[in-house]
Amino acid sequence: MANDHANCSEESNRTHEYELAFVHENDIAGIAAIHAASFDDAWSGAMVRRILSMPGTFGIVARQIRQCSIAGFALGRVAADQCEILSLAVDTQHRGVRVGGLLLDGAIHQAAEGGAETLFLEVAEDNNVARTLYHSRDFAPVGRRPNYYVRKDGTSAAAVTMSREIGVGSVRNSA
Repeated sequence: MANDHANCSEESNRTHEYELAFVHENDIAGIAAIHAASFDDAWSGAMVRRILSMPGTFGIVARQIRQCSIAGFALGRVAADQCEILSLAVDTQHRGVRVGGLLLDGAIHQAAEGGAETLFLEVAEDNNVARTLYHSRDFAPVGRRPNYYVRKDGTSAAAVTMSREIGVGSVRNSA
């Protein structure tokens, strides 16, 4: 993780009005806020920082062009020839405009750059929007963990483990 300040014009991939950049220290609070708004088991800034300090871990953020605030993030970890997407979320104000697809494509690219051949993630079984996105990028269910996610209201949801191979031309244009 870089310790310098984010350059809002830094870009590695764009879709419509959004661009991707690597996570910088000043993105941590925004990542934690988006995580808290998206998941019942919220990660603090300290937890995000700890995750990003682990070997093989990468973090990317999506920003609206010409704005410094982040619209979403993806965190992943490459180990040997596998990569796990640890978390991916989009701020509620930026959902439905392909930011999730941009982030997922960026994570697939980072996994490939890190030498991964297979990509894994887990998603709540009832998160149909995320599952539709993952299916659109050729992820397929490979396992299920009953009652894995415990919600604040006391209910639970199964986690579906999904996987896909990473190959040449595997990243789609999200535009």
